[in-house]
Amino acid sequence: AVPSLPAVPMTKLAQWLWALALLGCTWAALATGALGLELPSSCREVLWPLPAYLLVSAGCYALGTVGYRVATFHDCEDAARELQSQIQEARADLARRGMRF
Repeated sequence: AVPSLPAVPMTKLAQWLWALALLGCTWAALATGALGLELPSSCREVLWPLPAYLLVSAGCYALGTVGYRVATFHDCEDAARELQSQIQEARADLARRGMRF
């Protein structure tokens, strides 16, 4: 019997790297003509700068996402109150042990 490998879940980074590798190989095969396809010149003119366009688009998307998340950031009032109470408890405990603030 052949031993089987344990199932390891794929991380998001690995998914992105696989997708980028697949897209990169497809682009390289089309751009260099390795597949033997004769693409029209208009397609070749768009194909060569496509990685730069995708990189700029990804950067714009990332900036937009960060800006949106910052603009819609919510304060956690309950967590802030809980943290303040824990700080007060810690200060009281330290004061009982002789530490001054």
